[in-house]
Amino acid sequence: MKPVLVTGGAGYIGSHTCKALAAAGFEPIVFDDLSTGFERLVRWGPLVRGDIADAAALNAAFGKYRPIAVIHFAGRIAVGESVVAPWLHYGPNVAGTIALLNAMRENAVDHLVFSSSAAVYGVPESSPVHESAPQRPLSPYGHSKRFAEQMIGDYCAASTLKSVCLRYFNAAGADANAETGELHDPETHLIPLAFDALLGKREQLTVNGDDYDTADGTCVRDYIHVTDLARAHVDALNFCMQSEARASAFNVGTGNGYSVREVLNAINEVTGRPVPHSIGPRRAGDPAHLVADANAAKGALGWTPIHSSLQEIIGSAWRWHQRERGLLASESAQ
Repeated sequence: MKPVLVTGGAGYIGSHTCKALAAAGFEPIVFDDLSTGFERLVRWGPLVRGDIADAAALNAAFGKYRPIAVIHFAGRIAVGESVVAPWLHYGPNVAGTIALLNAMRENAVDHLVFSSSAAVYGVPESSPVHESAPQRPLSPYGHSKRFAEQMIGDYCAASTLKSVCLRYFNAAGADANAETGELHDPETHLIPLAFDALLGKREQLTVNGDDYDTADGTCVRDYIHVTDLARAHVDALNFCMQSEARASAFNVGTGNGYSVREVLNAINEVTGRPVPHSIGPRRAGDPAHLVADANAAKGALGWTPIHSSLQEIIGSAWRWHQRERGLLASESAQ
């Protein structure tokens, strides 16, 4: 087994990627402080508890496990939180990335796949969005991802490091076997919020605006199944280790967009239950239409999404949330 250090591997996308890594013959070594991750999602390799900004903890993990590469997820992801408390994001997302890059350099680990975001683009001038689109982040979260990409590129230019940055659009869905899934506290993503309303965890879902310049007035987004996204990380890792490219960045999405109303209608079809919802005001900075041009990833990585129909995304997520609801109910009854 080839060890790969996975920072933030106890989280949503990180845990799915650990499963994909294990299936591809790698040993995922999860480095996570569990501030937003969950120990029970670490199922495919050992867990090292540590803060991404702690140089000593990072060096100890590198020394013990001797990873051949790093996949870097660790950081904060809530856009709204980053606006009201930017220090919560710039610390782990920027300073933590610096600590990781330095630890990699000191331990002669030369391959990095970085979890970036479509948030680096801000409100794009056109959609689908190409990697060459101007980067104009609207939030501290988006800025933190842009800064991290810049730092990684600078390290690549000045050292033997090679990197791939993956800019996600809307990760959704859950593992087909319900071995891992989406857990956030607080939750901010559309599909799990809709399920919370269906399962009585919240009174209703608030749709943020219905007056956008789209077919039905609600925002259109590109939803990528998390299993497809996890596989993209494995493909990116192989590309990073085999290619001569120094620093690459790829969009990861489907190229198809669905409106909020279309997602709610699909949830109704899959579950047989309408989602209780109301219309609220727009969120500041939300573009009407955000869809990926993912042709570069398909060409360079040999990657293509195969599980990202809206029905498969929602069906897998619904199975996971029903399972989690049952587990929580049984735990509270004990």
